[in-house]
Amino acid sequence: MQSQDVAQRPPSASPAGPVVDVEQAEAALVEHYPRLVRLAYLVLPPSTGRGRRVLTAHALTQRALPRGSRTPAPVIPAQSTGGDGDPGYALVRLQVLRTALEAGLPLTRKAWPKRAQLPPLLPQVWGLKLFPRSGGADELALDQRLSTLSGPARAAYALRGLERLEDDGVREVLTAAGVADADGALLEADGVPAQYGLLDSPEFDPCSLQARPTDLMRRRQHLKGALAAGAALLVCGALLGLPGGGWGPDGAAAPPYARNPAAQAALDPAKLTRVSPAAWRTSARTDFSVWPARGDLTGDTALLRRVLAVWARPGGTVRVSATPGTPSGGPAGPPQLLYAGTVDAARVVILHDGWRIARYAEPKDGTQGAALDFARVDGARRAEASAVVLGRADGNVRYLTAPWVEKAGERDLMKPGSGAMDLALTDGVTAPLAGPALRSGGCASWNVLQLTDGTGKRLLTDLGELVPARLTAGRPGSPREVSGAEALRTWKPYACSLGTLRSAGVRSVNAWAFNEQPLPGASEAGGGAGSAAWVCTRAETWRGDGARVLAQFHTPGGRYGAVAAKAENVPACGARDPHVLAGVLWKSGAGDWYLLAAGSRETASVRVRGGVSGSARGSLLTLPAERGVRAELKGTLRDGRSVGGLH
Repeated sequence: MQSQDVAQRPPSASPAGPVVDVEQAEAALVEHYPRLVRLAYLVLPPSTGRGRRVLTAHALTQRALPRGSRTPAPVIPAQSTGGDGDPGYALVRLQVLRTALEAGLPLTRKAWPKRAQLPPLLPQVWGLKLFPRSGGADELALDQRLSTLSGPARAAYALRGLERLEDDGVREVLTAAGVADADGALLEADGVPAQYGLLDSPEFDPCSLQARPTDLMRRRQHLKGALAAGAALLVCGALLGLPGGGWGPDGAAAPPYARNPAAQAALDPAKLTRVSPAAWRTSARTDFSVWPARGDLTGDTALLRRVLAVWARPGGTVRVSATPGTPSGGPAGPPQLLYAGTVDAARVVILHDGWRIARYAEPKDGTQGAALDFARVDGARRAEASAVVLGRADGNVRYLTAPWVEKAGERDLMKPGSGAMDLALTDGVTAPLAGPALRSGGCASWNVLQLTDGTGKRLLTDLGELVPARLTAGRPGSPREVSGAEALRTWKPYACSLGTLRSAGVRSVNAWAFNEQPLPGASEAGGGAGSAAWVCTRAETWRGDGARVLAQFHTPGGRYGAVAAKAENVPACGARDPHVLAGVLWKSGAGDWYLLAAGSRETASVRVRGGVSGSARGSLLTLPAERGVRAELKGTLRDGRSVGGLH
């Protein structure tokens, strides 16, 4: 069986323990900060509360840098994710793990408390409680099961799930972190089902937070005396400092809490914007602004009044979520009503305020709190404004489709030849289809929504957010819809990589087959090894920044593509810079290792240095190599510009 490895990986820590510079450790901490904070959050005792765990996880991670200028790295096994084999990453990860375990130790009178056992001095957010966004029922159940484990057992579970370490590797890391009974921790962790995919959920992400006020009554009591004394001083100072006549510091602005007509209109259900069902046929725009109001509850004034009030002032029982870069504040004026109706066991209302979609959901029986979700849709065009998620239940998802959609279907992206299964459309609402975004376990299929309108077919995929992401294929700058056989075959090996884009505010994902490379050596049967495909997938976001790029490598007969390199906030594989260069270490059927590198077709030459040295004319490079070597790729385009290897 053939295997792949990334060419630019640093080698694993040697048995002698390499020396790590503080700069190297800092670079690893900054690069993998979200993963390290998530690891600390999972290991910290849940009894401290979600808000305290968030601040403590950030504090422990920020204090993980070594104090000396050069520090020996721990001897640990190579990892398969995160900072794979990077001594700097191993060092800061071990420090985070060690202090998170110390934070869970009980305080005793016999010894001074360790710094990790005390509340963090920094970071601090005054007047607010911060906690991760709530996940689904599966995430809540997993969090409850983890809360019954000891600190070392939670660490073992997190190292298995987040770091993808085998039990031997977990045992070595736990021992290095000071755990006396690593085998016992592994055995205890076996009592929790291996739902490792749920660890990537927002439920366990201390970097994606919600904010709520602290105890307002207590704060008011503490500040009452200070305010009484300060008020007189402030008034006297204002009277002495202001000249007679003229503007105040805020000019003609109204007092902060004055009744604003626009804000009051935004709370009036009678002023909701309702668009004619035929408006989209004659409008110069084809986006959410021309969607009509649909659903069986569009005339329920009481429901609409509740929705607008909750949007303006969500209470403590309302679960609020928003895609990255999307504010959750109230609308500036009356929003547009897109839908109000019953979806499964909930009443759902969809609103649009010009640049956001807001979905409100409350249970029909009124036994639980409401949910309010936001997503940016500014600049949406016909393709991106084709569907909105109405609700998810039992692993299925329902969509509200645009008025121009004529037909809906469900297609497995991993089976391009199987065709699409028709989905019933009732007043724009689809029948439920299997949603891939929030499931756990292995990836054997990836179901997407196929929509047909007067301009053709397009595919949309659920990534756990309010607006599905559009899938395209082809060269950056001129992508096409994933409707033809060639585009569907291009996406087949890379469908499961969409799971890494959950909850990132993704607008569209393009797959570009930028090169094909003959494989060296011979197979076990004595024939040629065939050719491997190089594909670059680029995910664009609604907010503009945060684009994610994956260079993937697919060998003949392989079911999945292997991620050779990845980057964020780079122009590679995009319309501004449609070029890419990446490499992998590949093992032939005869057992020989090679460094394979490929660039886009406009690449004139490729060179490599480091553990492997060499160059080649053209866009492909093949060199014999040793397993685990580090290499740095550079390329030259036909116009003379240079291009670096994607990391």
